[in-house]
Amino acid sequence: MKKTTIHDIARELDVTFSTVARALNDHPAISAATKAAVLETAKRLNYQQNKLASSLRSGKSHVIGIIVPSLDTSFFSSVVHGMEKVLNENGYSVLLYQTGESIKQEQKGLGTFLQSRVDGIISSVSSESDGFEFYSEIRKRQVPLLFFDRAIKELEIPSVTINDYKAGFEATEHLIKQGYTRIAHITSEKNLTIFNERFRGYREALEKYGLPFQENMVFKGTVGLELGQESVRRLQAEHLPFDAIFAAEDYTAMGALQQLLESGVQVPLQVGVIGFANEAFGAFVTPSLSTVDQQTIKMGEETARLFLKLTANKDYYGSTPEHIVLDPFVVARKSSQPQRQG
Repeated sequence: MKKTTIHDIARELDVTFSTVARALNDHPAISAATKAAVLETAKRLNYQQNKLASSLRSGKSHVIGIIVPSLDTSFFSSVVHGMEKVLNENGYSVLLYQTGESIKQEQKGLGTFLQSRVDGIISSVSSESDGFEFYSEIRKRQVPLLFFDRAIKELEIPSVTINDYKAGFEATEHLIKQGYTRIAHITSEKNLTIFNERFRGYREALEKYGLPFQENMVFKGTVGLELGQESVRRLQAEHLPFDAIFAAEDYTAMGALQQLLESGVQVPLQVGVIGFANEAFGAFVTPSLSTVDQQTIKMGEETARLFLKLTANKDYYGSTPEHIVLDPFVVARKSSQPQRQG
């Protein structure tokens, strides 16, 4: 079967080739009625647009590059799902690059996006990132850039994040209101704003409720199961009195929970545990894991909408960068609610 071309549509409507081409590319000089007629005819004749040729003509690829540290956690995969849904609905495809928390891989991914001439980049920076200079170069090139979840505050770049301070405060406050008074905190050794803010919330919640802050009750390392397990072993080996744990990440909280149960500690009757991120497994372990939800789908959708709104304005960096901050909320389950036991 012969492939339908723009010339076929033009002959069918008795208009010029350029009129059809501009209508298909939504050119403002073409009337709404003509665009509608072209699109209807294109559909009827089963015309398939050559997107590569179209992008070369328009200078736009209709592709957005997305940088994530990892898709191993449901957090980032869920955020990307929200972004992709909105971007696809608006005619964009996505290129996805995982950094594995490596700044070298992060720079490689960004370089790949630039070579691919993406229409913009949406990024959550790696935990190794001191990428101020590299991201600054992207801004200088006038390539639209937007941060989500993890941002470099020193750069004047739009962002969508959650209120990590509020999250840390409310997670700790939840434990306090359940009757726990000696709360340990397990967090990342990386100097990332998200973890620093969760720690600040933890510390100020203790202060608000008149509980002492103790440096030896804070454990830092590479977040994950092993850090949670090792932190509990240290608490027990050093005979530090504790009755609750707030871990700044769910896998770390899961490691702590496992170690407590293996050592015969009753959770939550003797020790309460709360994590962070609302990973999918948390609802299915025993006892089910309390956590903080970061509104992942909403974060992805808000990120994509903000990006589309800003790119609609031809001067992307011409105004004060917009920062959307979402509110997290505590998901209270059995691991932190002793009164629900029995």
